[in-house]
This record gives sequence, C-alpha cells and structure tokens, in this order.
Amino acid sequence: MGHHKLYPIGQALLAALLFGASAPIAKMLLRDISPLFMASFLYLGSGVGLLLWQMIGRFASHQPKSEASLTKKDHPWLFGAILFGGILAPILQMFSLRITPASTASLLLNFEGVATTLIAILIFKEAIGKKVWWAIILITLASILLSWDFRNAWGLSLGAIGIILACISWGVDNNMTRNISSKNPFSIVCYKGLGAGSFSLMAAILMRNQLPGFTLILIAMLVGFFCYGFSIVLFVLAMRNMGSIRTSAWFGSAPFIGVILSFVILREIPNPLIYLSLPIMILGAVFLINEDHDHIHDHERMEHSHKHSHKDGHHDHTHEDLEEQKNYQHSHQHKHEILQHNHPHLPDIHHRHSHQE
Repeated sequence: MGHHKLYPIGQALLAALLFGASAPIAKMLLRDISPLFMASFLYLGSGVGLLLWQMIGRFASHQPKSEASLTKKDHPWLFGAILFGGILAPILQMFSLRITPASTASLLLNFEGVATTLIAILIFKEAIGKKVWWAIILITLASILLSWDFRNAWGLSLGAIGIILACISWGVDNNMTRNISSKNPFSIVCYKGLGAGSFSLMAAILMRNQLPGFTLILIAMLVGFFCYGFSIVLFVLAMRNMGSIRTSAWFGSAPFIGVILSFVILREIPNPLIYLSLPIMILGAVFLINEDHDHIHDHERMEHSHKHSHKDGHHDHTHEDLEEQKNYQHSHQHKHEILQHNHPHLPDIHHRHSHQE
C-alpha cells in the first residue's frame, strides 16, 4: 500500500478510535451531567484545549510555522461547518431523541456517512468508483446491524425525520470542512469547538440545567480535548489527503470501537449481531484498501497556501528568500502551473478534478 493511502487511513482510524472511546466514557459522566452541559463541555474542551496546545507549541518551537492560516475566503466554509455541525445538528438530535425510540435513533445515526457521501458526489463532485461504493454500502450495513435492537420499539416518526436531518447537517459540515482542510486543522477544530461549545453552554444555562461540580467539568473537558479535539483534527487531516467520502467510510469503524470499549470499561455485553457485522465491515475495508485510482489527469493553473514539501511531485517552485525551506515541511502562498501526468491518487487537495465516467 502506497504512502498516499497509508497515512490518511491511519489518521481516519485513529480518529475513529478516539471518538469511539468517548461514548462509554461520556455514558458514565452522564449519570451526573445533563446532556446539554455534557455537549458544551466536550466541545469547549476541544476548543480551549487545542487553543492552549497551539500557544504552547508556538512558544516551545523554534521552527517556522508549517501549517497555513485561515483566510477571509475560508470564513464562509468555517461558519457553515459550525452552523450545521455544531449548532443545527445537535439541536435536531437533542429534540428528536426525546420522541424517538433508542433503537431507531441508533440505526438512523448511521445515515451520517451516507449523507456525507451523497452531498460530496452531488454537490461537490467528489470522485468515487465501484469499490468505494461497495465499501460504503458494506460498512454502513455493518453499522446498522451492530446498532439493531430487537428488544425495543422502532418506527418512522417526526423524531426519526429529525435525526435524519441532523445526519444531513453533519454531512454538510463534513463537506464544508473538507473545503478548508488544507489549512491549519488545529485552528479549524479550535473555532468549531469554541463556537459549538459556547452555544450549547448558553442553551444549558437558559434551560436551567444543573451545573455539575468543578471536577466533573474538568474531566468532561479533558475527554473533549482528546476524544473530540484530536479526533476531529485527525479527521480533517485525513480529508485533506483522501476527501470526505473515504474518510467518512473509514470513520464508520467508530461504532465497533465503542462497542469493544464499552465491554472492556462498562462490562456491557455486546449485541450478538457483532459477529455478523464485523466480517461485513472488514470486507468493506478490504474494498477501500484495494481501490486503485490511476489515470491521466490535468492540473489547472492555481495559487493557494497549505503545508507541503518538495518531494511529492506537485511542488517544484523555488524560494528566493530562503531556498533551504525546500528541505522540510512548510507553508506559504505558491503557484501551480498546468501539468498533465499519470499516477495513483486520491481526491486530495490537488486531485479534485472532474471525471467524465
């Protein structure tokens, strides 16, 4: 497997591991923290934690900044991601869960990956082949089987429609974030965490939820820092290198990680359907790994700023002020000239070209 696949796959799987770990931990904390305050502390933990992380990193590091900063052109995408993913989706989910059976909610939350895929294809024209289609179908099917609960009632209702709309909102969030994934992921997640967390905090206060003790708040924010903050950073990095569709597909393993950790931490007996769903998910992963996207493609003339090196075959510009910059990862405004070549690639920030087929 080439490095153009290995790194982003590892990032997406590690993101799924961190996010999957949040479910059993948050479940324990919800015994003493209301859902609204829990959401606010998780998001604020990611935002505040990553802000401090960046401040410490800038103070301790003597190397030039390697990640590109957000610009005014990025602000609409960032605002849209916060609005849809950090505000609308949680509100729709919160109110829908009140009138929706737990089994139905668990099944419908799997629609996020499907929504991300459909939006990426129909609106943002992201390329997808047969193997990726099969991978998405199999991984989604595996997640549905894993969350199926025969003991509870289920059915389509107004609440179920609300959860589907929440998943669509998260799908919009994922695709909007993809469009700024070339910029500093720590800054992106910091803004998203602070924006969404502040909104949830105000909502919890207005609804007069009981404020938990300082220790519980600190624990919840630490969980948010690791399981939300770094998880979403890794998710953004993976999208930078392989687009939103494939990243969401790999991230679909999060429910399985949550089930395994719930068994280890909470001693919860997993759904027996895990023995059927796990092989299906593994088969879907095999399809993703074996995807071979290789054809002659054109690079249009463009100018942008992002973290890069001069060893990837797409950055051959010179540095008049500091030529030794070529020897390490760095970020600055640079130009790409027209280029046509053939090599294996994914829909990263340089390969979001259209496909006639």
